[in-house]
Amino acid sequence: MNDIANADLLIEQNPDAMIFADLKGIIGVWNQAAVRIFGFSKDEALGASLDIIIPESLRAAHWQGYDRALQEGKTKYTGQSLPTKAVRADGSSIYVELGFSIVVDPNGLVLGSLANAREITARYKQERANQKRMQELETLAGKKGA
Repeated sequence: MNDIANADLLIEQNPDAMIFADLKGIIGVWNQAAVRIFGFSKDEALGASLDIIIPESLRAAHWQGYDRALQEGKTKYTGQSLPTKAVRADGSSIYVELGFSIVVDPNGLVLGSLANAREITARYKQERANQKRMQELETLAGKKGA
């Protein structure tokens, strides 16, 4: 099996979504995990804008950061995974943990961006509920101590 075929297998069988978008934010890679997480088929996603998964309220900030990272050839989030809200094909909101990298060819030319995504909706909501409960308990403890 050649290296290209092996790379395709790695992308398709990755348990996390792998999404590559070019300089204009047009999707060029969309693996099976992306289909499962976001609900858009490969045919729907390939050639579409990243806007299909970005909530409308977050698009301006997303594109500002996206364009800046591509111009600089790096992202300030290298080595980090960030939780963010996303949109599924059915219009429902989910939370995903995203890791980003800028894809650069051997000559240093920026080609686009690669994101790895993992759906974390249940964990995110549980963590938020736990934080809220802790704040409530701290407020109650503060009132009792006063």
